[in-house]
Amino acid sequence: MILTKLLSDTPRSAVLIGLCFAVLLILPWLHLMPETSSFHLSAYWITLIGKIMALAMVALALDLVWGYAGILSLGHGLYFALGGYAFGMYLTRETAGDALPDFMRFLSWTEMPWYWAGTQHFWWAVALVVLVPGLVAFIFGFFAFRSKIKGVYFSIITQAMVYAAALLFFRNETGFGGNNGFTGFTTLLGYDITAASTRSMLCFVTALALLVSYMGLRHLMNQPYGRVLGAIRDSENRLQYLGYRTLWYKLSAWVLSAVIAGIAGALYVPQVGIINPSEMNPVNSIEIAVWVATGGRGSLIGAILGTGVVNAVKTYFTVAYPEFWLLILGGLFVVVTLFLPNGIMGLFDRFKKEKQ
Repeated sequence: MILTKLLSDTPRSAVLIGLCFAVLLILPWLHLMPETSSFHLSAYWITLIGKIMALAMVALALDLVWGYAGILSLGHGLYFALGGYAFGMYLTRETAGDALPDFMRFLSWTEMPWYWAGTQHFWWAVALVVLVPGLVAFIFGFFAFRSKIKGVYFSIITQAMVYAAALLFFRNETGFGGNNGFTGFTTLLGYDITAASTRSMLCFVTALALLVSYMGLRHLMNQPYGRVLGAIRDSENRLQYLGYRTLWYKLSAWVLSAVIAGIAGALYVPQVGIINPSEMNPVNSIEIAVWVATGGRGSLIGAILGTGVVNAVKTYFTVAYPEFWLLILGGLFVVVTLFLPNGIMGLFDRFKKEKQ
Protein backbone atom coordinates (compact mmCIF):
# COMPACT_ATOMS: atom_id res chain seq x y z
CA MET A 1 0.00 0.00 0.00
CA ILE A 2 2.81 2.42 0.89
CA LEU A 3 4.69 1.50 -2.30
CA THR A 4 1.52 2.11 -4.33
CA LYS A 5 1.14 5.61 -2.90
CA LEU A 6 4.77 6.37 -3.74
CA LEU A 7 4.12 5.54 -7.39
CA SER A 8 0.62 6.94 -8.09
CA ASP A 9 -2.71 7.98 -6.62
CA THR A 10 -4.61 4.96 -7.95
CA PRO A 11 -3.65 1.26 -7.71
CA ARG A 12 -4.05 0.69 -11.46
CA SER A 13 -1.73 3.58 -12.35
CA ALA A 14 0.72 2.49 -9.67
CA VAL A 15 0.93 -1.01 -11.15
CA LEU A 16 1.47 0.40 -14.65
CA ILE A 17 4.17 2.83 -13.50
CA GLY A 18 5.81 0.10 -11.42
CA LEU A 19 5.94 -2.20 -14.46
CA CYS A 20 7.52 0.57 -16.54
CA PHE A 21 10.23 1.13 -13.95
CA ALA A 22 10.78 -2.64 -13.68
CA VAL A 23 11.39 -2.75 -17.43
CA LEU A 24 13.87 0.13 -17.15
CA LEU A 25 15.72 -1.74 -14.40
CA ILE A 26 15.86 -4.95 -16.45
CA LEU A 27 16.82 -3.46 -19.83
CA PRO A 28 20.49 -2.72 -18.92
CA TRP A 29 21.21 -6.39 -18.27
CA LEU A 30 20.02 -7.39 -21.76
CA HIS A 31 23.27 -5.86 -23.01
CA LEU A 32 25.15 -8.74 -21.35
CA MET A 33 23.27 -11.39 -23.28
CA PRO A 34 24.98 -13.05 -26.27
CA GLU A 35 24.84 -10.98 -29.44
CA THR A 36 23.11 -13.88 -31.18
CA SER A 37 20.20 -13.61 -28.73
CA SER A 38 17.08 -11.81 -29.93
CA PHE A 39 16.93 -10.08 -26.53
CA HIS A 40 20.42 -8.57 -26.82
CA LEU A 41 20.62 -4.77 -26.70
CA SER A 42 23.56 -3.11 -28.42
CA ALA A 43 25.87 -0.55 -26.83
CA TYR A 44 24.09 2.16 -28.84
CA TRP A 45 20.69 1.40 -27.33
CA ILE A 46 22.03 1.00 -23.80
CA THR A 47 23.82 4.35 -24.03
CA LEU A 48 20.73 6.03 -25.51
CA ILE A 49 18.42 4.63 -22.83
CA GLY A 50 20.80 5.62 -20.04
CA LYS A 51 21.21 9.10 -21.51
CA ILE A 52 17.45 9.68 -21.73
CA MET A 53 16.93 8.44 -18.15
CA ALA A 54 19.59 10.88 -16.91
CA LEU A 55 17.84 13.69 -18.80
CA ALA A 56 14.52 12.60 -17.27
CA MET A 57 16.04 13.28 -13.84
CA VAL A 58 16.73 16.88 -14.94
CA ALA A 59 13.11 17.16 -16.06
CA LEU A 60 12.00 15.94 -12.62
CA ALA A 61 14.22 18.59 -11.05
CA LEU A 62 12.68 21.35 -13.16
CA ASP A 63 9.17 20.04 -12.55
CA LEU A 64 9.76 20.40 -8.82
CA VAL A 65 10.35 24.16 -9.07
CA TRP A 66 8.19 24.96 -12.11
CA GLY A 67 5.32 22.52 -11.85
CA TYR A 68 4.89 22.71 -8.06
CA ALA A 69 6.35 26.06 -6.98
CA GLY A 70 5.61 28.00 -10.18
CA ILE A 71 9.25 29.07 -10.67
CA LEU A 72 10.22 28.77 -14.34
CA SER A 73 13.95 28.26 -14.74
CA LEU A 74 15.59 28.51 -18.14
CA GLY A 75 19.02 27.79 -16.69
CA HIS A 76 18.83 24.30 -15.22
CA GLY A 77 21.34 23.16 -17.80
CA LEU A 78 23.94 24.90 -15.63
CA TYR A 79 23.37 22.62 -12.63
CA PHE A 80 23.31 19.59 -14.91
CA ALA A 81 26.64 20.63 -16.43
CA LEU A 82 28.22 21.44 -13.05
CA GLY A 83 27.45 17.93 -11.82
CA GLY A 84 28.84 16.53 -15.05
CA TYR A 85 32.03 18.58 -14.79
CA ALA A 86 32.53 17.60 -11.14
CA PHE A 87 32.40 13.90 -12.01
CA GLY A 88 34.28 14.49 -15.27
CA MET A 89 37.21 15.82 -13.23
CA TYR A 90 37.43 12.49 -11.43
CA LEU A 91 37.23 10.51 -14.69
CA THR A 92 39.90 12.75 -16.24
CA ARG A 93 42.23 12.27 -13.26
CA GLU A 94 41.74 8.50 -13.31
CA THR A 95 42.47 8.38 -17.04
CA ALA A 96 45.60 10.54 -16.69
CA GLY A 97 46.94 8.63 -13.68
CA ASP A 98 49.77 10.46 -11.92
CA ALA A 99 50.36 12.79 -14.90
CA LEU A 100 48.60 16.01 -15.74
CA PRO A 101 45.51 15.74 -17.98
CA ASP A 102 46.26 16.13 -21.69
CA PHE A 103 44.70 19.58 -22.04
CA MET A 104 46.85 20.92 -19.17
CA ARG A 105 50.02 19.58 -20.78
CA PHE A 106 48.95 21.13 -24.09
CA LEU A 107 48.70 24.50 -22.31
CA SER A 108 52.16 23.93 -20.78
CA TRP A 109 50.81 23.94 -17.23
CA THR A 110 53.13 22.48 -14.62
CA GLU A 111 50.61 21.88 -11.85
CA MET A 112 46.89 21.54 -11.35
CA PRO A 113 44.72 24.44 -10.14
CA TRP A 114 43.80 24.33 -6.46
CA TYR A 115 40.17 23.40 -7.16
CA TRP A 116 41.31 20.13 -8.73
CA ALA A 117 42.67 18.98 -5.36
CA GLY A 118 41.23 15.67 -4.21
CA THR A 119 39.36 15.01 -7.46
CA GLN A 120 41.29 11.76 -7.93
CA HIS A 121 39.16 10.32 -5.12
CA PHE A 122 35.77 8.92 -6.14
CA TRP A 123 33.85 9.90 -3.00
CA TRP A 124 35.19 13.46 -3.05
CA ALA A 125 34.00 13.74 -6.64
CA VAL A 126 30.57 12.44 -5.58
CA ALA A 127 30.50 15.06 -2.82
CA LEU A 128 31.35 17.77 -5.36
CA VAL A 129 28.52 16.57 -7.60
CA VAL A 130 26.11 17.40 -4.77
CA LEU A 131 27.84 20.38 -3.16
CA VAL A 132 28.80 22.50 -6.18
CA PRO A 133 25.35 22.72 -7.84
CA GLY A 134 23.72 23.02 -4.41
CA LEU A 135 26.00 25.88 -3.33
CA VAL A 136 25.63 27.77 -6.62
CA ALA A 137 21.85 27.34 -6.42
CA PHE A 138 21.75 28.49 -2.81
CA ILE A 139 23.74 31.68 -3.49
CA PHE A 140 21.80 32.56 -6.63
CA GLY A 141 18.41 31.59 -5.20
CA PHE A 142 18.89 33.43 -1.92
CA PHE A 143 19.56 36.78 -3.53
CA ALA A 144 17.01 36.31 -6.31
CA PHE A 145 14.17 35.23 -4.02
CA ARG A 146 15.04 37.77 -1.33
CA SER A 147 14.85 40.48 -4.00
CA LYS A 148 11.41 39.08 -4.92
CA ILE A 149 12.31 38.61 -8.57
CA LYS A 150 9.49 36.65 -10.19
CA GLY A 151 7.99 35.59 -13.47
CA VAL A 152 9.63 36.34 -16.78
CA TYR A 153 12.33 38.47 -15.12
CA PHE A 154 13.50 35.49 -13.07
CA SER A 155 13.51 33.26 -16.18
CA ILE A 156 15.61 35.79 -18.08
CA ILE A 157 18.13 36.00 -15.24
CA THR A 158 18.50 32.21 -15.08
CA GLN A 159 19.12 32.11 -18.82
CA ALA A 160 21.68 34.91 -18.56
CA MET A 161 23.40 33.01 -15.74
CA VAL A 162 23.80 29.81 -17.76
CA TYR A 163 25.03 31.80 -20.77
CA ALA A 164 27.65 33.57 -18.65
CA ALA A 165 28.78 30.24 -17.19
CA ALA A 166 29.16 28.78 -20.70
CA LEU A 167 31.38 31.70 -21.72
CA LEU A 168 33.48 31.16 -18.59
CA PHE A 169 33.95 27.44 -19.20
CA PHE A 170 34.85 28.05 -22.86
CA ARG A 171 38.06 29.80 -21.72
CA ASN A 172 41.15 27.59 -21.53
CA GLU A 173 42.41 29.61 -18.57
CA THR A 174 39.48 28.43 -16.45
CA GLY A 175 41.02 24.97 -16.21
CA PHE A 176 38.12 22.87 -17.50
CA GLY A 177 39.37 21.91 -20.94
CA GLY A 178 38.07 24.92 -22.86
CA ASN A 179 35.63 24.26 -25.68
CA ASN A 180 36.66 20.59 -25.86
CA GLY A 181 35.83 19.96 -22.22
CA PHE A 182 36.63 16.52 -20.80
CA THR A 183 36.62 13.41 -22.97
CA GLY A 184 38.61 10.26 -23.68
CA PHE A 185 37.65 8.54 -20.42
CA THR A 186 39.02 5.01 -20.14
CA THR A 187 38.25 3.71 -16.64
CA LEU A 188 35.77 4.14 -13.80
CA LEU A 189 36.81 2.80 -10.39
CA GLY A 190 39.44 0.76 -12.21
CA TYR A 191 36.97 -0.86 -14.62
CA ASP A 192 37.04 -0.37 -18.37
CA ILE A 193 34.36 2.26 -18.99
CA THR A 194 33.53 0.82 -22.42
CA ALA A 195 33.13 -2.77 -21.16
CA ALA A 196 29.66 -4.29 -21.47
CA SER A 197 29.39 -4.90 -17.72
CA THR A 198 30.30 -1.27 -16.94
CA ARG A 199 27.80 0.09 -19.46
CA SER A 200 25.08 -2.13 -18.03
CA MET A 201 25.85 -1.10 -14.46
CA LEU A 202 25.87 2.62 -15.33
CA CYS A 203 22.52 2.30 -17.09
CA PHE A 204 21.08 0.31 -14.16
CA VAL A 205 22.32 2.86 -11.60
CA THR A 206 20.74 5.64 -13.68
CA ALA A 207 17.40 3.78 -13.76
CA LEU A 208 17.61 3.24 -10.00
CA ALA A 209 18.45 6.91 -9.39
CA LEU A 210 15.48 7.94 -11.55
CA LEU A 211 13.16 5.65 -9.58
CA VAL A 212 14.44 6.93 -6.21
CA SER A 213 14.16 10.56 -7.37
CA TYR A 214 10.60 10.03 -8.59
CA MET A 215 9.43 8.23 -5.45
CA GLY A 216 11.25 10.65 -3.14
CA LEU A 217 9.81 13.76 -4.81
CA ARG A 218 6.35 12.24 -4.97
CA HIS A 219 6.48 11.46 -1.24
CA LEU A 220 7.71 14.99 -0.52
CA MET A 221 4.99 16.60 -2.63
CA ASN A 222 2.31 14.65 -0.75
CA GLN A 223 3.52 16.16 2.53
CA PRO A 224 2.54 19.61 3.88
CA TYR A 225 5.77 20.94 2.31
CA GLY A 226 4.45 20.07 -1.15
CA ARG A 227 1.11 21.71 -0.46
CA VAL A 228 2.89 24.89 0.62
CA LEU A 229 4.83 24.90 -2.66
CA GLY A 230 1.53 24.58 -4.52
CA ALA A 231 0.14 27.50 -2.54
CA ILE A 232 3.20 29.57 -3.45
CA ARG A 233 2.53 28.82 -7.11
CA ASP A 234 -1.15 29.79 -6.85
CA SER A 235 -0.90 32.86 -4.60
CA GLU A 236 2.34 33.64 -2.82
CA ASN A 237 1.09 36.95 -1.40
CA ARG A 238 -1.88 35.31 0.28
CA LEU A 239 0.42 32.69 1.81
CA GLN A 240 2.69 35.41 3.17
CA TYR A 241 -0.31 37.09 4.78
CA LEU A 242 -0.94 33.81 6.61
CA GLY A 243 2.53 34.04 8.16
CA TYR A 244 4.57 31.68 5.95
CA ARG A 245 8.15 32.68 5.12
CA THR A 246 8.02 31.66 1.49
CA LEU A 247 11.67 32.53 0.85
CA TRP A 248 12.93 29.39 2.59
CA TYR A 249 10.38 27.11 0.95
CA LYS A 250 11.32 28.38 -2.50
CA LEU A 251 15.03 28.30 -1.71
CA SER A 252 14.97 24.73 -0.38
CA ALA A 253 13.06 23.53 -3.44
CA TRP A 254 15.48 25.38 -5.72
CA VAL A 255 18.55 23.84 -4.05
CA LEU A 256 17.05 20.34 -4.03
CA SER A 257 16.21 20.73 -7.70
CA ALA A 258 19.78 21.79 -8.49
CA VAL A 259 21.23 18.82 -6.60
CA ILE A 260 19.05 16.35 -8.52
CA ALA A 261 20.11 17.99 -11.80
CA GLY A 262 23.77 17.75 -10.73
CA ILE A 263 23.43 14.03 -9.96
CA ALA A 264 21.81 13.55 -13.36
CA GLY A 265 24.80 15.26 -14.99
CA ALA A 266 27.21 12.97 -13.14
CA LEU A 267 25.34 9.90 -14.40
CA TYR A 268 25.16 11.30 -17.93
CA VAL A 269 28.88 11.98 -18.47
CA PRO A 270 30.39 8.47 -18.14
CA GLN A 271 27.70 7.09 -20.46
CA VAL A 272 28.12 9.58 -23.31
CA GLY A 273 31.88 9.94 -22.74
CA ILE A 274 32.15 13.72 -22.88
CA ILE A 275 31.25 16.93 -21.07
CA ASN A 276 31.88 20.37 -22.56
CA PRO A 277 30.42 23.90 -22.36
CA SER A 278 27.86 23.11 -25.05
CA GLU A 279 25.83 21.40 -22.30
CA MET A 280 25.35 24.92 -20.88
CA ASN A 281 23.85 26.15 -24.12
CA PRO A 282 20.67 28.11 -23.21
CA VAL A 283 18.81 26.13 -25.89
CA ASN A 284 19.38 22.96 -23.84
CA SER A 285 17.76 24.57 -20.80
CA ILE A 286 14.79 25.61 -22.92
CA GLU A 287 14.51 22.03 -24.17
CA ILE A 288 14.19 20.82 -20.57
CA ALA A 289 11.21 23.15 -20.12
CA VAL A 290 9.68 21.74 -23.33
CA TRP A 291 10.03 18.18 -21.95
CA VAL A 292 8.18 19.13 -18.77
CA ALA A 293 5.49 21.07 -20.64
CA THR A 294 4.98 18.20 -23.09
CA GLY A 295 4.53 15.64 -20.35
CA GLY A 296 2.51 17.93 -18.11
CA ARG A 297 3.99 20.18 -15.46
CA GLY A 298 2.97 19.46 -11.90
CA SER A 299 2.99 15.76 -12.75
CA LEU A 300 6.26 14.01 -11.97
CA ILE A 301 5.53 11.01 -14.16
CA GLY A 302 4.57 13.49 -16.89
CA ALA A 303 8.05 15.02 -16.77
CA ILE A 304 9.59 11.57 -17.33
CA LEU A 305 7.12 10.75 -20.10
CA GLY A 306 7.68 14.09 -21.83
CA THR A 307 11.45 13.58 -21.74
CA GLY A 308 11.12 10.15 -23.32
CA VAL A 309 8.74 11.29 -26.06
CA VAL A 310 10.63 14.45 -27.06
CA ASN A 311 14.05 12.77 -27.01
CA ALA A 312 12.75 9.84 -29.05
CA VAL A 313 11.54 12.34 -31.66
CA LYS A 314 14.84 14.24 -31.40
CA THR A 315 16.88 11.06 -31.90
CA TYR A 316 15.09 10.42 -35.19
CA PHE A 317 14.97 13.95 -36.59
CA THR A 318 18.55 14.94 -35.70
CA VAL A 319 19.67 12.02 -37.89
CA ALA A 320 17.08 12.18 -40.66
CA TYR A 321 16.45 15.95 -40.83
CA PRO A 322 18.98 17.72 -38.56
CA GLU A 323 18.40 21.15 -40.10
CA PHE A 324 14.72 21.08 -39.13
CA TRP A 325 15.04 19.93 -35.50
CA LEU A 326 14.99 23.40 -33.87
CA LEU A 327 11.95 24.35 -35.95
CA ILE A 328 10.21 21.16 -34.86
CA LEU A 329 11.13 21.83 -31.23
CA GLY A 330 9.69 25.34 -31.40
CA GLY A 331 6.58 24.08 -33.15
CA LEU A 332 6.13 21.38 -30.51
CA PHE A 333 6.27 24.00 -27.76
CA VAL A 334 3.65 26.15 -29.53
CA VAL A 335 1.34 23.16 -30.09
CA VAL A 336 1.63 22.03 -26.47
CA THR A 337 1.02 25.56 -25.18
CA LEU A 338 -2.07 26.14 -27.34
CA PHE A 339 -3.70 22.72 -27.50
CA LEU A 340 -2.24 20.71 -24.61
CA PRO A 341 -1.79 23.18 -21.72
CA ASN A 342 -1.65 20.27 -19.27
CA GLY A 343 0.56 18.11 -21.49
CA ILE A 344 0.19 14.42 -22.28
CA MET A 345 -0.92 13.65 -18.72
CA GLY A 346 -3.69 16.23 -19.08
CA LEU A 347 -4.84 14.37 -22.18
CA PHE A 348 -5.00 11.12 -20.20
CA ASP A 349 -7.00 12.84 -17.45
CA ARG A 350 -9.44 14.17 -20.05
CA PHE A 351 -10.02 10.64 -21.42
CA LYS A 352 -10.62 9.34 -17.88
CA LYS A 353 -13.28 12.00 -17.25
CA GLU A 354 -15.02 11.27 -20.54
CA LYS A 355 -15.22 7.56 -19.67
CA GLN A 356 -16.75 8.38 -16.30
